[in-house]
Amino acid sequence: MDVITEIFTNSGVSWPKFIAQVILFLVVYWVLNKYAFGPVIKMLAERRRKIEEGQHNAERIKKQLADAELRYQEVLRKANEEATKLLEEARATSDAISQKQLQQAIKDAEGIIVKAQDTITQERNKMVAEVKQEMVDLVVKTTSKVVGKVMTPDDQKRLSEETVKQVAA
Repeated sequence: MDVITEIFTNSGVSWPKFIAQVILFLVVYWVLNKYAFGPVIKMLAERRRKIEEGQHNAERIKKQLADAELRYQEVLRKANEEATKLLEEARATSDAISQKQLQQAIKDAEGIIVKAQDTITQERNKMVAEVKQEMVDLVVKTTSKVVGKVMTPDDQKRLSEETVKQVAA
């Protein structure tokens, strides 16, 4: 302690003044700590907490944004898959309807052909019958003119039967 006293004495510091200055420093420090440093430190701590909270919120928002982007991509992928599926179903349905209509058109065409063939056959048979009748009439008229007499109904019947046999052969 002698060394300290000697240093204080050489420096011009006296013990009573030094103790008073230390007490004054402690009082000022306490007052500043309570009324100045405390609120400033509290304000800085609050500010630090808000900054950390803001960073935390930013990270959380960034994560939510990434999750939303993933959900968006997933929804978009599903929508594309559904659209592709609907297009394929529409094409398949369209092909099926086209095939059905084609089959119906073929069936209708076949029906028209059959009806046309029936009509042609009926018309041909009718024409053949008319031609035969006219030939018989012509043969009867020609024969009656050649023979020069009027033919009886029995003669006409016999002659038409013979003519029909010859035309049919």
